[in-house]
Amino acid sequence: MTVRTRFAPSPTGYLHIGGARTALFSWAYARKHGGTFILRIEDTDVERSTPAAVQAILDGMNWLGLNYDEGPYYQMQRMPRYKEVTQQMLSKGQAYYCYTSPAELDAMREAQRARGEKPRYDGTWRPEPGKTLPALPADIKPVVRFRNPTEGVVGWKDLVKGVIEFSNTELDDLIIARADGTPTYNFCVVVDDWDMGITQVIRGDDHVNNTPRQINILKALGATVPQYAHLSMILGDDGTKLSKRHGAVSVMQYDEDGYLPEAVINYLARLGWSHGDEEVFSVAQFCQWFDLDHITPSAAQFNTEKLNWLNNHYLKQADNSLLADKVRPRLAARGIEVGPTPDLAAIVGLYKERVATLNELADAAEVFYIDLNPDDALLDAQLSAEAIPALRDLAQRFTTIEWEATAINTAIKEVIAAHGVRMPKLAMPLRVMLTGQKQTPSVDALAALFPREMVLQRIEQNLAKKTG
Repeated sequence: MTVRTRFAPSPTGYLHIGGARTALFSWAYARKHGGTFILRIEDTDVERSTPAAVQAILDGMNWLGLNYDEGPYYQMQRMPRYKEVTQQMLSKGQAYYCYTSPAELDAMREAQRARGEKPRYDGTWRPEPGKTLPALPADIKPVVRFRNPTEGVVGWKDLVKGVIEFSNTELDDLIIARADGTPTYNFCVVVDDWDMGITQVIRGDDHVNNTPRQINILKALGATVPQYAHLSMILGDDGTKLSKRHGAVSVMQYDEDGYLPEAVINYLARLGWSHGDEEVFSVAQFCQWFDLDHITPSAAQFNTEKLNWLNNHYLKQADNSLLADKVRPRLAARGIEVGPTPDLAAIVGLYKERVATLNELADAAEVFYIDLNPDDALLDAQLSAEAIPALRDLAQRFTTIEWEATAINTAIKEVIAAHGVRMPKLAMPLRVMLTGQKQTPSVDALAALFPREMVLQRIEQNLAKKTG
């Protein structure tokens, strides 16, 4: 059997981390087994579904590299097929028209609650041998209900959670078509999975209660029931349900925040799945290793620190020119034009081990391309009286040396020896003058990234500001 998996989001919002993990696991399972990965847009919630949300889903999957083999299919374009199957089920007695009004349903459920019973449809319009149905009301448009089995159990061996069973007596007759003829969610899913030959349904465990109903409809249709794997929820850093403040934001927000897609993929892969003690691995390795046996049935916990650690790892491994290409538009968004000098790739190479995100890289690179005015208090705290003549001497030496890190380091050491000052007394104010920061990479490598004239200008301006 050829593996066929699907990701079926509703376009009522952005693609969030939970949905992205579901898509990743479904995609990886298909890739592992040489199968087909299908994208299906479940857009029957007309009031809430938007083209912008569809685009957000497509953008998020594209950014993560989750390429689909078929689709995207749109449920709204499959309405004739749903109505066709509904009519087939009606003609076979597998479904029936129900004329119970919404007001009658509310009253029915209220009475059941008062008796301590589970609220459910009571089967008033369900045809049975020897049963006389009520007279057809003239003012009620009927819904169509699925004739659910009344005996036995419906169950499956979940590929994550193990055996799950429901008694059919706990399931009432599900509405599969509304009074206006539009099909309901659970019915559309069944017809889609059947028509598309889905072999494994990998989705969140909020769908567990839908599964027995879907299995019963599939069996009524004579369709092959797929295997099911229900993924547990993702919790926030503090162990509570994931929310926006934890990171339950659009996948594209991670792009905006400066994360690399390969880092996000690596992180998502480890949210509830493991391969031994491996923490860092490529997408190719993940597809090779991925299985459903090593998905934990317990909730996974989001950890921002770990995501940052992974992102730093991928930044350190990345080519400097490629990183520069990612940082340049971030600087442009701040109104900063990157010229040929200083070399952005060289700046990125010096700073990439010290940052967690591309945005932090842009923060570090920004000072090389703007008119910098270091904070007066910060400069005052670092610029001692004994450092001022040493810095003047250093600036003079800088005018004649070869402009590269080794020669700059030699000049600094010569000035330290000549003036009898310690390295921090010279290096710290120089860092502040060049970048406005106390902590930077080694000051010789840092200075070498700037054009000589810019270094001399920043030293002169800041000394003049402090000495008049």
